[in-house]
Amino acid sequence: MEDIIRQGLAALGVPADGAQIGAMARYGALLLKANETTNLTAITEPAAAARLHFLDSAALMTVADFAGKKVIDVGSGAGFPGVPLRILTPDMDLTCLDSVGKKMDFVREACAELGLADVECLWGRAEELPQLREKFDLAVSRAVSEMVMLSELCLPLVKVGGLFLAMKGPDCDEEVQKADFAVKALGGRVREICRYDVPGADAVHAVVVVEKVKPTPAQYPRRWAQIRKKPLLG
Repeated sequence: MEDIIRQGLAALGVPADGAQIGAMARYGALLLKANETTNLTAITEPAAAARLHFLDSAALMTVADFAGKKVIDVGSGAGFPGVPLRILTPDMDLTCLDSVGKKMDFVREACAELGLADVECLWGRAEELPQLREKFDLAVSRAVSEMVMLSELCLPLVKVGGLFLAMKGPDCDEEVQKADFAVKALGGRVREICRYDVPGADAVHAVVVVEKVKPTPAQYPRRWAQIRKKPLLG
């Protein structure tokens, strides 16, 4: 796993030292071991995990600067993309948020074992935690829900001037267009869609870069049942 991560980071142009590469490989080993008894990831082969978890996460560093930033990973699952970004950016302040408690338990324990005890792991739903409102420079999320709904979960958490980075498949243009009304209503503006190859994998992924240009109106986010039943489609 270390060799794949090292070569992949070099291909992405993302700098990393031996300790950081080793930490990611160790996190991967802890994940795959824990996954034997707890359902944390559908990716169970080490090489695939290296590419589709760690390198995919690290690709965000080619899109935005995380140094010194306060970052929330919404729907973090087993810690992706947040934990690899934190390993590669030691001065980043990371909060991982997921509605599945066992996944946050794993992230908390694995981060502690790697000496990343300052990573905050929250069990809950983004729309039910008003204390997080507009507290973060960046919100990141990978494969949680459609862009129109995901925007209502993530944009309220971002400070004006910050970014929301939504990791999507390569053919996301229609999904992003469908979410345009919601993004604007929530105080955002789609800046660009960045596509990238995952090194060593036959996969092209995309990052939708949304800039927070004004505060989110107080009535958002709504409860999840409302968001899902009546997404903001204009």
